[in-house]
Amino acid sequence: MNTPIRRLALVVFAMFTALLISTTWIQFVQAEDLRERPGNRRTLIDNYSRDRGAILVDGTPIATSEPTDDELEWLRQYDQAQRYAHVTGYYSFTYGAGLGLERAEDPVLAGTDDSLFYQRLSDVVTGTPASGASLELTIDPDVQAAAAEALGDRRGAAVALDPATGEILAMVSRPSYDPNALASHQLAAVDEAYTSLSEDPAEPLVNRAIGGDLYPPGSTFKLVLAAAALESGEYSPDTELEGGLTYTLPNTETELPNFGGVACDPEGRPTLAESVQVSCNTSFAWLAGELGADSVREQAEAFGFGQPLEVPMSVTPSIYPDEMDDAQLALTGIGQFEVRETPLQVAMISAAIANGGVTMTPYLVEEVRGSDLEVIERNEPRTRSRAVSQESAEQLTEMMTQVVERGSGQSAALPDIEVAGKTGTAEFGESGAAHAWFTGFAPADDPQIAVAVVVESATDNWVGETGGLVAAPVARAMLEAGVQR
Repeated sequence: MNTPIRRLALVVFAMFTALLISTTWIQFVQAEDLRERPGNRRTLIDNYSRDRGAILVDGTPIATSEPTDDELEWLRQYDQAQRYAHVTGYYSFTYGAGLGLERAEDPVLAGTDDSLFYQRLSDVVTGTPASGASLELTIDPDVQAAAAEALGDRRGAAVALDPATGEILAMVSRPSYDPNALASHQLAAVDEAYTSLSEDPAEPLVNRAIGGDLYPPGSTFKLVLAAAALESGEYSPDTELEGGLTYTLPNTETELPNFGGVACDPEGRPTLAESVQVSCNTSFAWLAGELGADSVREQAEAFGFGQPLEVPMSVTPSIYPDEMDDAQLALTGIGQFEVRETPLQVAMISAAIANGGVTMTPYLVEEVRGSDLEVIERNEPRTRSRAVSQESAEQLTEMMTQVVERGSGQSAALPDIEVAGKTGTAEFGESGAAHAWFTGFAPADDPQIAVAVVVESATDNWVGETGGLVAAPVARAMLEAGVQR
């Protein structure tokens, strides 16, 4: 064999080897990833040959599959679509399992999850048509309805938790959308609807309750400062703080004022409890410097900041900044600078205080049920961390009840039921706009529900829409529904 033929043989051998390796890699290593890709047409057609599992709230389906006469044998339909859109997500032939539980629990709903192996085997043996499993959610329909109706057309989000278990009782994000428009078998209309939604500057597809760009928490973050102070052992509710008319940010000439331009105390020495009640900016800016960034960050992390979480949708971790100067540290004391939170995280702070200082892991799916309604999996409450001691939780609860009884949170008060809460008004950008916050729980002496509400600024310039005026009434509606469940 001459040299050119040997070289050609080596090239052909190398090509066949590369083909063999690439084919093996695709068929065995990448097979699962390729099959699970949302745009895989073959997988989608196969999935449409099965009855996709329902999503239920209190036994009532909010997402089901109905038989059709076209190539795609099942049509996904959503009841109360706008109310539950960010919980369910959508299931589309064009865009696959998109957002919400449709994406997070796609293998379970499609019937391909490993946990459903014996159900699939039984279906084959008995000749039963293949189907997915159903999800029974932790959502309370009355609390969800109260949140959706109270938010109305305002942009923002609302979350409710059971403090003792971590069950998510409500999750609402505004603006919302209609998942039915994306589940349609009229594919041209689906493309048009998706393009319109994805290009909408209001970002209706974003679940603001657990993700998106996150929000500055404003004065709701003062709960973290108060907790850090109590946990340090150097402060009590009666400890006096520096709280004058203004506070000069360290190493600057910038004056930080209190809301309304008034002193928090006639003597400029409010206690920690009084500072929470009147939401004193100057005292909490001063307190942040006294505690130090490490102490505040450690307390924030104890409540869940910076930690991965799936409910089962992925939750964007909330942020306490790593590097800052003394002036920026002071601003974090009032929930500004680069502190960013999800409404779920804010609700987790209130829930931990309500639960004696223990943070429970939030979850949205209560049970997974097979086609025969047998429970395949049941989620149980799980402790996530101890955020504060029992004593600190009781002291924080008392401070928060004063906010609702005498302070800025009076719009969240309920007749004959003691409510604990904290308002917040969080500036963002450079226009002077501000988001309105409220977080709290009820009843204060036997907590059944903890909530967080954020209402985005309606204008580019702030027009006085404080947390007490705008967010607290939404929270009140949710708390009222929650204590009656």
